[in-house]
Amino acid sequence: MIERRKTRQIKVGNIFIGSDHNVSVQSMVNVDSRDTEGVISQIKDLECAGCDVIRLAVPDEDSAHIFRISKKSGIKTPLVADIHFDYKLAVASVKNGADKIRINPGNIGEPWKIKEVVESCKSFGIPIRIGVNSGSVEKKLIEKYGGPTPEALAESALNEAEILEKFGFSDIIISIKSSMVKSMIAAVEIIASKSDYPLHIGVTEAGDETDGILKNSVGIGSLLSRGIGDTIRVSLTADPVKEVRAGYKILDSLGLSNRGGIDVVSCPTCGRTRIDITKIVREYKAATANIQTHGKKITAAIMGCAVNGPGEAREADFGIAGGDGYGLFFVKGVPIEKITEDKIVDKLIEETIKLAGS
Repeated sequence: MIERRKTRQIKVGNIFIGSDHNVSVQSMVNVDSRDTEGVISQIKDLECAGCDVIRLAVPDEDSAHIFRISKKSGIKTPLVADIHFDYKLAVASVKNGADKIRINPGNIGEPWKIKEVVESCKSFGIPIRIGVNSGSVEKKLIEKYGGPTPEALAESALNEAEILEKFGFSDIIISIKSSMVKSMIAAVEIIASKSDYPLHIGVTEAGDETDGILKNSVGIGSLLSRGIGDTIRVSLTADPVKEVRAGYKILDSLGLSNRGGIDVVSCPTCGRTRIDITKIVREYKAATANIQTHGKKITAAIMGCAVNGPGEAREADFGIAGGDGYGLFFVKGVPIEKITEDKIVDKLIEETIKLAGS
């Protein structure tokens, strides 16, 4: 059991972010906020994938109406307004129903503009996420540290939080991101040691599915395994739904999710393998991608060796171990029946549906 770092608890729409609550998974709409139908369609896809918090860019005041329109369409997931430079966009987003504002106070400008945002958030009970990345660190800190170092990132975020605290605002979440995994980890560690703010973690500009998932798994997983991190985003150059699925995979691997789902345990294959394990895994995962398990965790094993397979995967709910042109179907490590290779995927799907609905 991972002991979480103690933080303050922040209400965001209908959920809480903080150490007393589950680590939440976030993503961001990549459709133009003025494309109402496109935005709502993508939000609904993210909701179906289990996304806990969804962020939207707000490039102008017309875009701020998307929060009100989305809520009227039945969207329940908390929505975050991503604001840069113009304080008026933050105020407009709050008035239109945004559940959280993401800003970098340093690029909002004069203190009175920051205060306007703070007062608006106070009056509507909306938290603020301070977002700092390597491209938004103040010039004086770049000069002080010789670049966007972890120390510069951390000091920038804490300085921004201090500004909000001086205005009597404490519903703060901090996010420090970098495209460099080690820098992100080090910066977050500094913040974690110096404050009790809930932390949003992730590796930004991480790349496509392959590179992005690898970098985020290392960065996010490293921190979560030590109890640091309260909400995550796996940033990918890909469909945002894939960010959500990857996020839950990371949480599942650390025992930090009670959402359920299907976990596939499959062997790397070897010279003993006599069935196409790679094809079976690919087809099974594609066929079960949208099966709802209603909070249950189902573990399916797809093993290449009939000798060692059942024993090595005895903790799985069910699975197959390959023979020469067939698979030995087993439940909790106990062999049940032989199935020809062409029927293996169908059998695994059948068992999955049975367990999901039981």
